[in-house]
Amino acid sequence: MESGTWAVVVAAVAAYLAWFWRMSRGLSGPRVWPVVGSLPGLLRHAEDMHEWIVANLRRTGGTYQTCIFAVPGLARRGGLVTVTCDPKNLEHVLKSRFDNYPKGPFWHGVFRDLLGDGIFNSDGDTWVAQRKTAALEFTTRTLRTAMSRWVSRSIHHRLLPILADAAAANVHVDLQDLLLRLTFDNICGLAFGNDPETLARGLPDNAFASSFDRATEATLNRFILPECVWRCKRWLGLGMETTLASSMAHVDRYLAAVIKARKLELADNHNDTTSATPHDDLLSRFMRKGTYSDDSLQHVALNFILAGRDTSSVALSWFFWLVSTHPAAERSIVRELCAVLAASRGADDPASWLASPLAFEELDRLVYLKAALSETLRLYPSVPEDSKHVVADDVLPDGTFVPAGSSITYSIYSAGRMKSVWGEDCLEFRPERWLSADGARFEPHDSYRFVAFNAGPRICLGKDLAYLQMRNIAGSVLLRHRLAVAPGHRVEQKMSLTLFMKHGLRMEVRPRDLAPILDDLHVVAAAAVAASTPAIAACA
Repeated sequence: MESGTWAVVVAAVAAYLAWFWRMSRGLSGPRVWPVVGSLPGLLRHAEDMHEWIVANLRRTGGTYQTCIFAVPGLARRGGLVTVTCDPKNLEHVLKSRFDNYPKGPFWHGVFRDLLGDGIFNSDGDTWVAQRKTAALEFTTRTLRTAMSRWVSRSIHHRLLPILADAAAANVHVDLQDLLLRLTFDNICGLAFGNDPETLARGLPDNAFASSFDRATEATLNRFILPECVWRCKRWLGLGMETTLASSMAHVDRYLAAVIKARKLELADNHNDTTSATPHDDLLSRFMRKGTYSDDSLQHVALNFILAGRDTSSVALSWFFWLVSTHPAAERSIVRELCAVLAASRGADDPASWLASPLAFEELDRLVYLKAALSETLRLYPSVPEDSKHVVADDVLPDGTFVPAGSSITYSIYSAGRMKSVWGEDCLEFRPERWLSADGARFEPHDSYRFVAFNAGPRICLGKDLAYLQMRNIAGSVLLRHRLAVAPGHRVEQKMSLTLFMKHGLRMEVRPRDLAPILDDLHVVAAAAVAASTPAIAACA
């Protein structure tokens, strides 16, 4: 190589290193390397990503910036990621400057084949139109009634018999798998009125459920690869992209048949004034509300299935694990269940407590159970991290400058683990932090401190339905069974967009003896009567 060429190379390297030194000095996050940026750190912590982000945020006071690609022209735009869990920053991004922080083109591209332009994968006018329609439906009592019907049927005719069989045979169950099947059946029933029956005895395979799972896994695989790589593989039909295409073909055929049949049924119901009660699933409701193409209706169904299945089942998996390892909390939950049922169904006939599903009014009174579920979501949010695209240059409330074209990751997992927000005991499972001083009322925390259901204009429409479903499942199971982690089973996080347990949740199932709690309730009741007698006498 000629000396002139060497001089150019040396000058270019020197210029790059000088630029890299200046650029990296302005970043407060994990170590950044030339060219590859923070990718080495991401790869090194692939198995403990969420805890690594927590540690970085604690060290930097709640916000840091890092560079994925340390290349001039990219490092301060597409390659720059701002990571935060500061409640003021979250309110700014999710509410105050909502329009400046859409999901963005990267997110939309990754999920386009699976979710299309559905409500969870769209921005702007497309999102607004779907959000308005969905918001009207989620406030109706009929939808709540429909959810309760699907959930109660799945619990009492499928989940509880399977658990009873396991207890009788003294065998372990993978509770995470059972809960995924249960919530999948429920959300399919609520979304488009069809029950895939994946939680039937024997846990049968279901072609639609399997195709949906494979399509979801292949979609999430795109987050691991640079966009140019997975797009090339998609064009060539290679690897997981082939799986995605074939799985979506099956999903498309299944939903196309459902939509065609539903349109005919709705038309028949419209023409027949003596027909039975109209369909109350979300798909039918969208059909009655406006003119949607079959593709749009399919995306409506798939978006709600994706949002409604994994989130509740994952939350319940972590809940049952936490409760099984915190006996005092478990006693408080079961005691509350017994007290509520004694008041509504009578204290002298415990058999009646188990004979029928929990009613709306009974579920609403389970405030400690709701607190325990909320505490679970604080520590183990179903979606641990989420991201936004920056449309225009902006400054966050903590003074961090975010340039247009960069992205913001807000760490929901970290938001629940900051001492500055939740106190010195932030890592402890303590449901009481959600209750009033007398323990009688549930007291929610600010939605920008507790972001498990998102916040701002995109706050989860199904939040109340999710609590209803989770309380129903948790209460029904804990009233009848004691659960314990199977010996030798390791509970670990799976690194995914959803906080699954890596090895499932193998649990021992044993019958619940309610007699000690009933005795305690009788003692408390007798003491209350005795305490009130002198007061009555004094008044007389």
